[in-house]
Amino acid sequence: MYRLNWRIFVPRLFNTTIGAFIGALGVIIFFAPSNIAPSGVSGIAVILNRLIETPIGAVILLGNIPILFLAYRMLGGLSAVLWTSYAVLIYSLAIDMLTPFFPTEGVSQNILLNAIFAGVIGGFAGGLILRGGGTLGGTSTLARIVQIRFGIPLSSTGLYVNILVVGLAGVFINWESALYSLVALMMEGIVTDYILEGPSIIRTATIITEHPQAVSQAIFDHIQRGITGWEATGMYTRQPRHILFVTVSRPQIVDLQRIVAQTDPDAFVVISQGHIAYGKGFKQISK
Repeated sequence: MYRLNWRIFVPRLFNTTIGAFIGALGVIIFFAPSNIAPSGVSGIAVILNRLIETPIGAVILLGNIPILFLAYRMLGGLSAVLWTSYAVLIYSLAIDMLTPFFPTEGVSQNILLNAIFAGVIGGFAGGLILRGGGTLGGTSTLARIVQIRFGIPLSSTGLYVNILVVGLAGVFINWESALYSLVALMMEGIVTDYILEGPSIIRTATIITEHPQAVSQAIFDHIQRGITGWEATGMYTRQPRHILFVTVSRPQIVDLQRIVAQTDPDAFVVISQGHIAYGKGFKQISK
């Protein structure tokens, strides 16, 4: 018998609901007043509202029904479809219900400012909904269907759809609005990634050295970080080498560079940016 896990369900419900309402406010306050088209079905809804004054929320809801039906038939995953359906329902209803309570001209006459904040709010809302296990339908769901049916990568489909929406905004509204839509879309992607992955607070270092024991011990003694190592071969010199991999916090990266330089001046070091690390010494994995 299926038992509902309230510790999982309640946070997902909270994230999805709050995300849908925040996304609706972004459309009402920033996107629609400045004629800036969001991505996917929401963008088409804003364009139609500008042309023939159709309710934005109603168009979003109607436009997502066939996409969600196809998702259920072709993708399975009833849980994701249900969460997405719930997010789309709350999002679309909130737009039409809350619109009368806000000025039609928005809160700013600066279109660039509106585009930036439209992207920030849209990205924040989208990130919360993704953390809740759903999406706002439209582009992301359609991209997954196209990937399964035709093998086209998710990113490519999303890019093509957004180019289409921006192009329609340029044709039916004006090209200045289309360019501002690109600004909003870029900001939205950046903020969504930030919400999902968190700030970049870690760095990873790959160290190629001939003195793995000395370098490893120095790192552990000074910054108390575990190191993973394996053997390799330099393909140019054909000489054996050792690769060390270590994850550190951002403030520790200067110490790591100094330690490696002092221990093995000939070591080859590649430092990469990471978003989050789970495990001992870092964030604990949530169950």
